Amino acid sequence: MLTGEIRNKIDKIWETFWTGGLTNPLEMIEQFTYLLFIKQLDEVETAKESDAVILGLPYEGMFPADKQHLRWSQFKDKEAEEMYNIVLNEVFPFIKTLHQDGDSAYSKYMGDAIFKVPTPLLLSKVVDGINGLDVKDRDTKGDIYEYLLSKVATSGTNGQFRTPRHIIKMMVELMKPTPTDTIIDPAMGSAGFLVASSEYLRDNHSDLFLNAGLKEHYNNDMFYGFDMDRTMLRIGAMNMLLHGVDNPNIEYRDSLSENNKDMERYSLVLANPPFKGSLDYESVRADLLKVTKTKKTELLFLALILKVLKTGGRSATIVPDGVLFGSSNAHKDIRKEIVDNNKLEAIISMPSGVFKPYAGVSTAILIFTKTGAGGTDKVWFYDMKADGYSLDDKRQPIEQNDISDIIERFNHLEQEQDRKRTEQSFFVDVEEIRGNGYDLSINKYKEIEYEEVEYAHPKEIIANIKKLEAEVNAGIEELAAMLEE
Repeated sequence: MLTGEIRNKIDKIWETFWTGGLTNPLEMIEQFTYLLFIKQLDEVETAKESDAVILGLPYEGMFPADKQHLRWSQFKDKEAEEMYNIVLNEVFPFIKTLHQDGDSAYSKYMGDAIFKVPTPLLLSKVVDGINGLDVKDRDTKGDIYEYLLSKVATSGTNGQFRTPRHIIKMMVELMKPTPTDTIIDPAMGSAGFLVASSEYLRDNHSDLFLNAGLKEHYNNDMFYGFDMDRTMLRIGAMNMLLHGVDNPNIEYRDSLSENNKDMERYSLVLANPPFKGSLDYESVRADLLKVTKTKKTELLFLALILKVLKTGGRSATIVPDGVLFGSSNAHKDIRKEIVDNNKLEAIISMPSGVFKPYAGVSTAILIFTKTGAGGTDKVWFYDMKADGYSLDDKRQPIEQNDISDIIERFNHLEQEQDRKRTEQSFFVDVEEIRGNGYDLSINKYKEIEYEEVEYAHPKEIIANIKKLEAEVNAGIEELAAMLEE
């Protein structure tokens, strides 16, 4: 989570954009992101140059010898007019052609990017502000993206873009991506799940980069993300490139439409699909309606995940609580499909404050494996009560945090067998779930222990009240007497 100091700096830059004449929030995010990207390109280049010097190896950087003046460190201190001319006429065209491969995600979505900072003075102020941001740390970089997106992710269509970074990281650590996985987020927003998966693999499977085949897979065939907002696609493509993925498969696509022909293609789904959408039947992929006939996007995305996963593929998906206990036929059908025809493994119930201040809906993480032949035996439930931040609109850091406990318990489910339903996690037998109409709400199964409290007899309580009343009256009479003296 960002420090208050960095938040204040970002807010100041945001205000600078606003007062400088750029008032469309999405355009502001785009321009902010482009400039952050340009700064980080220079930082990545500098780090690689330093490594080459230490190792005594030659290094041919992304900035040719005659283009060194395009680096952030070279133009940031120039006069406003000169800086503006360099960025507008040279730097921006340069970053748009970084990947010459016309089929790459970066080249596809940067090709129509437009530099919209209107004046040299505004650019100079913004460059000064961004120069004061320390974005070298990967987590800070991700949090800055998230905070920028939160500026518009207040409700409705923009709400799906933002999933808290620590929740994304938890889900990735629960699923443990492997170097051979093919990973998709069918509603990717700014590519948070894909970035976190790439970071997990770098941290836990760094040897994959020593294997030519696995390295090729990592850079070209591992990561897939779809979205219907070109701004998000551009931000996602830049985000992935900065995190070391050369050519992610990021596409403009309505995942629920007939145009999405994917079938049994991916081994891992990580997603937080939009919750509040409602589509016309005519615009929905027909085979999804066979699983659950509904217009609700949160149910259709679960049907989609079952279609696009390979047999043996896994999914961790955030759903609103209504998916778990909704009584309509469509709700029951999708739950029955997951429980009876696949292997439902876990449901992690999250408190409603996790998505504040942008949304107050209660959510859960659904973890299942596609089998096509059943396999659900017992389902593991966990009642998350704290995620390390206050559950109000301020979301300040606190000590209480269940995330490490969730990961530890999920990794050792054999030790969970004997837990009671009064505890924070427990198993529920599949037959009981079927008997409850496939209700997957944790409150249906959790037991609460009530401590017996013994109160004094009413006559004793009344006697104590009379005694106190007498003491009060005596005190009042004593005060009255003092006033008469």
